[in-house]
Amino acid sequence: MRITIPKVDPFLLWLVGCVVAASVLPARGAVLTAFDTAADAAIVLLFFLHGAKLSREAVLAGIGHWRLHLMALAFTYILFPALGLAAAALTGRVIDPSLAVGLLFLALLPSTVQSSIAFTAMAGGNVAAAVCSASLSNLLGIVLTPLLVAVFIHSGGNAGMDEWASVQKIGTQLLLPFLAGHLLRPLIGSWIDGHKKLLQPVDRSSVLLVVYSAFSAAVVNGVWQRVGPFDLGVLLLASAVMLAIVIAVNGVAARAAGLKREDAIVLLFCGSKKSLVSGVPMAGALFAPAQVGMVILPLMIFHQLQLFVCAWLAGRWRRELDAAAVADSVPLPPQDEAAMLARAGEIDLPVPEECRPGVQANLALLTQHARIALGEGGA
Repeated sequence: MRITIPKVDPFLLWLVGCVVAASVLPARGAVLTAFDTAADAAIVLLFFLHGAKLSREAVLAGIGHWRLHLMALAFTYILFPALGLAAAALTGRVIDPSLAVGLLFLALLPSTVQSSIAFTAMAGGNVAAAVCSASLSNLLGIVLTPLLVAVFIHSGGNAGMDEWASVQKIGTQLLLPFLAGHLLRPLIGSWIDGHKKLLQPVDRSSVLLVVYSAFSAAVVNGVWQRVGPFDLGVLLLASAVMLAIVIAVNGVAARAAGLKREDAIVLLFCGSKKSLVSGVPMAGALFAPAQVGMVILPLMIFHQLQLFVCAWLAGRWRRELDAAAVADSVPLPPQDEAAMLARAGEIDLPVPEECRPGVQANLALLTQHARIALGEGGA
């Protein structure tokens, strides 16, 4: 069986580059203030474009799968937070508390949009339902994530900033631009849809700006004196365990609910992923500047891990789908004497009675080899 090794997302290299740049040459004073202002402006533009890109037609096309969407939301906003609470409680005893808070924070985030849809399409899933589910998760996340952060993080004495300031920042930087973009979609939607590749760098540049400014503040406050290889190993292990549990429970839930293959794929990709593009701006709005770098570090690790795992799963399911399509298109030899004689009659080939047992034995052998070649096993 061919094993496909997922490629490293080039965006991860840019993220690492920003962290290295901030570690070697952190912005300070007025320069840091300028970067913060630029990052805030980029975030406003980012969520404006997210709102403008949200197609009501695509949402309506997939909204009928309400049971599927409820299951995906349950994974995103119930199972994940429960796992995040457990991970934060366990890891908080051995690593910096801010990193443990970061593990919990990533568990409270909405699902991804672009990669969830892309992986669903690659694996042969229900793309319309994926668009609806991922978009709904992100739309609700603008409200639910801050509420969950207030309940599970800030209420526990870990608040990095004033609660009212957080609400104002979420409203002005995320919610209002998103709503404005969506309301203006009838006017600018066709232009947005026609220039997606041109606008894609806005997503990533916004995240990179926030990451650089956040890590600059973190470096000034001694982040690398507080975080070492052991801490990073614990974060990677905790992320892997959370992701493995979600994927395992996802498979059980899909079978128990009797979901079709294409809907089960949507549930997996929309219910097991967390959005870096939404998470980094939200962290900037919900935590103090000196704390943001530590909080988003677990999210950056989880982001790449989920991409590796989901890319492997999508590739595997695509190969299974292609193999099934080939199997359906290739007729197998006749399986019994009646079918053999019927086929022989179609091509005007006489089969003497004394030769029939040998012909049948050869056809059975050919069938076995054909099934092995099609990946169906030797039976």
